[in-house]
Amino acid sequence: MIVTLIFLAVLIGGMVIGMPIAHALILTGVALMWHLDFFDSQLLAQNLQAGFDNFPLLAVPFFILAGELMNAGGLSRRIIDLARAFCGHIRGGLGFVAIGAAVLLASMSGSAIADTAALATILLPMMRDQKYPPGYSAGLLASGGIIAPIIPPSMPFVIYGVTTNTSISKLFLSGIVPGLMMGIFLIGAWWWIARKNDLPSMPRVGWGERMKALVQSFWAMMMPVIILGGLKGGIFTPTEAAVVAAVYALIVSMFVYRQLSWSKLYDVFLNAGKTTAVVMFLCGAATVTAYMITLADLPNMLAESFTSVMSNPMWFMALMMVFLLVVGTAMDLTPTILIFGPVCAPLAVKAGIDPVYFGFMFIYVGCIGLITPPVGTVQNVVAGVGRIRMETVIRGTTPFLLMYVLLLILFIIFPQIVTAPLKWMH
Repeated sequence: MIVTLIFLAVLIGGMVIGMPIAHALILTGVALMWHLDFFDSQLLAQNLQAGFDNFPLLAVPFFILAGELMNAGGLSRRIIDLARAFCGHIRGGLGFVAIGAAVLLASMSGSAIADTAALATILLPMMRDQKYPPGYSAGLLASGGIIAPIIPPSMPFVIYGVTTNTSISKLFLSGIVPGLMMGIFLIGAWWWIARKNDLPSMPRVGWGERMKALVQSFWAMMMPVIILGGLKGGIFTPTEAAVVAAVYALIVSMFVYRQLSWSKLYDVFLNAGKTTAVVMFLCGAATVTAYMITLADLPNMLAESFTSVMSNPMWFMALMMVFLLVVGTAMDLTPTILIFGPVCAPLAVKAGIDPVYFGFMFIYVGCIGLITPPVGTVQNVVAGVGRIRMETVIRGTTPFLLMYVLLLILFIIFPQIVTAPLKWMH
């Protein structure tokens, strides 16, 4: 009990006073070391370094780089143009374009922030010109952006897999069907909003324009085919898939679409490097805390507290998801994985829950947290890009958030939605 109190008090206290999460994690590890009476600065440094010296984590910088290259090199824009050519003429068509583009982009970058920024930059001005309600427009784009961490390739799945020693390939495959279901549920919500608000449509595009858009997006569309085909066929690992994605995006951006110059390439690498540094330092700091959590036997202590519900996997999952939803309202996805993944995953195994299924649910709930106030990281991206008040974005996100919560309930009641396709695909 004392170990749990120290863990929560130091971690939450550090964040409350404005300390960076990585620093709060290291301080938590140090506090646990002092409590267990074996403080060793060398051990602290070794665990910090071990956090980034992990081969599967090499996928993270390459997926980040692939997302930057897609946005700068025109791949994202061509995917959006393709969706607009086929869906723009429907009532509220730009919303359906956003959903279609979100699903397609999700199969390429794996980053909610990168996909949301691309969607908002291109589609928000068009929606504003068509007199769409700004709140619903921003809410839809934010809600579509969080499909990215679910459909492979997914950076959060990589981080979760490394942190909890769960198969990254299986985590990737577990997200395909649920990710498509997220898109379908968004379509249902947007269809109702479009009818209720009598939203306009764009002129129907002829088949000539559609074929032109299809041809122009061909090289962009080949990216998920190569990545998912290579993973399914066992040609490369998730880490190697990240490298393939980055190299492919670089070649297409510079030599096929020719929208990325050598001068712009420096900025792309610089932005990717800055983001990678933040994520990797978080991983290193979390490794320090995770090591001390293991030594302090915190998972077993918590398991004793959950004894009454661990005999019923469904109730245990429901309780865990409520807890993670609350955490997600105040914390970004990566810190949530790094802090609570090593604690919660062993409890799920003790409760008899498939570790891959639990890993998917962990990431899915964390994604919902990205569009949940007060933090709402993805909502902040849309508000910043579109210069829309945060309160407006939050209200506009509500119907889509409710659809995702409904989907969460379905995943808890019917875990086969996740596990059955996974067994078939694997």
